Amino acid sequence: MEVLINEEKIPVQARLATAVAKELFGGELSGVFLYGSATLGSLHPESDLDLLILIRSELVPELRKNLTDHLLRLSGRVGEPGKRPLEVTVVNQNTLHPWSFPPECEYQYGEWLRAGIESGTLPRQHRMPDLAILLWQARAHSISLIPGATAADRIPDIPFREVSKAIRLSLPDLLSWLKGDERNVLLTLCRMWFTLETGTISSKDAAAEWVLPRLPVEFAPLIRMARSAYLGECRDDWNALGNKSLSLADFLKHRIEAAWDISAPT
Repeated sequence: MEVLINEEKIPVQARLATAVAKELFGGELSGVFLYGSATLGSLHPESDLDLLILIRSELVPELRKNLTDHLLRLSGRVGEPGKRPLEVTVVNQNTLHPWSFPPECEYQYGEWLRAGIESGTLPRQHRMPDLAILLWQARAHSISLIPGATAADRIPDIPFREVSKAIRLSLPDLLSWLKGDERNVLLTLCRMWFTLETGTISSKDAAAEWVLPRLPVEFAPLIRMARSAYLGECRDDWNALGNKSLSLADFLKHRIEAAWDISAPT
C-alpha cells in the first residue's frame, strides 16, 4: 500500500534527493519512493533514509558520476549531526518486467560505500538478491515523492519464496560485517527471522521486541542494548563483550536457516 503523508513531514534530504533525480533523469524518471523506517513509523536517531528511484533506461556513466557527486553532499556520514545517511537504490524499471531472480540493481549508494566511492569506485550495475527484499518492502510500504503511479503500479508482485531466498543468500555477506557493526547486523538478523516467520516486514526495533522472548536468556541483554542504542536511548559498547555477539549472531543465523527450511518451496 502507498502510505499517505503530509508533504511537510517528508524529510528535507528526501526532498532534495528527489529534486536531484528530477534534474538528472528528466523524462526517464518513472518514480521516487521513500520506504523503510520513514514509512514504518520508526524513524529513529540511527535510522537511514531509504529511497528507491525507478528509471526507464540504463544509467550512463556521466549520470552515474553526477548522481554520486550529489549524494556524497546530501548524505550524512554515520553520526553526523543534523544529517541522516542516505541509502539510494536506482532500478531500471524495464528489467523488472518480466520478473527474474536475482533482480538487477542499476545503482546503489550507501554510507558503507563512501570510502570506496571517494577513492574513485563508483557504484556499478549488478545482480543483487537483496533487491528482491527491498522491492517487496517498497511495494508494500512506501511514499511516492513525485506525482503519478504508486510503487505497486511500478513494481511487480514478488513471490514471498523469492524474498525468502534473498534472505538466505544475503546471510553470509551480512555476517561478514558483524565485527564493528554489531548493532546493525544483529538487528537486521532479528528482522530477517521475523520476516521469515510472519511473512511481513517490520522496523528493526519491533523485530527485536518480537525476538526477545524467543532468545536464550543469556542473549536477551545484547538485543536489549542494540535496540535501545538504535532508539537513541543509550550508547552501545560491544568491545567488552568478547565473543558474545558472535555467539548471538550464530544463534540467529541458525534460527533464520530453520525458518527458511520451513518456508522454502519444495
